[in-house]
Amino acid sequence: MGLGGCIILIAVGAILTFATDWDMQGVNLDLVGIIFMIVGLIGVATFSSIAKRKRVVVPPTAPVLDEDPHRRGGY
Repeated sequence: MGLGGCIILIAVGAILTFATDWDMQGVNLDLVGIIFMIVGLIGVATFSSIAKRKRVVVPPTAPVLDEDPHRRGGY
């Protein structure tokens, strides 16, 4: 699940918690929304820590120069 999936989980959880007033017997939608938001936040934190770890600074290398740049392939 990438960053977009985590943000969608947070949005769906917020909608279920704050914007709906549905009553389902046996299911507390407020609690389900809070759980979605928590899982989304954990996913964002995990994704950002993994993304930081993947960034590796590579020192610049010297460019490779041809000995004769005007020479063309052939005989």
